[in-house]
Amino acid sequence: MNRSDPHPLQLILASASPRRSELLERIGLQFRICPADVEEYNSPDDGPAQMVLHNAGLKADALMTDFPDALVLGSDTTVALDGIVLNKPVDLDDARSMLQQLSGRPHTVYTSIALRWQAGGLSDDFVEASQVHFKTLDDATITAYFQCVDPLDKAGAYGIQTGREMIVEAVEGSVENVMGLPIQALEARLFELGFDFRV
Repeated sequence: MNRSDPHPLQLILASASPRRSELLERIGLQFRICPADVEEYNSPDDGPAQMVLHNAGLKADALMTDFPDALVLGSDTTVALDGIVLNKPVDLDDARSMLQQLSGRPHTVYTSIALRWQAGGLSDDFVEASQVHFKTLDDATITAYFQCVDPLDKAGAYGIQTGREMIVEAVEGSVENVMGLPIQALEARLFELGFDFRV
């Protein structure tokens, strides 16, 4: 596909995540937010990368027919420790347990992107992985962290954009990917497709 080809009329973000909206705004894209109402798949039988690819595809596919002339962007993020997925915690005890498991160890954050443009016959999926190294966390640090971050809406019970210095030692790869959207990879893919949604 090149720049002489038709162009989607708009970009649709199939997510209510404020972090993903902030990241799209950071790279100057104009978009519309339309959260997809889907039942996410949280059993990583085929591995965490395939799980997030499946969920991102579900979100994009759910809106594709409603916005055939738009490029629909679905995304999903998860945290994996030794291949075991840590999804959003069910309560604070579960969140504390997750951070205790991650303490002092490296883990992988997977974020997938699914792009759908029905009118243009486009279906494009990819996944990005970043390695996150945690500091060794004691109970007091975890408690203090929970006072500044709500862990219940975050895979792995943490977010890297707030209180990062309390828990994270280092990140290998895209920090934005850990936040929930690998904007560097997304920008590169949009450029390859000849799509420009900049304001």
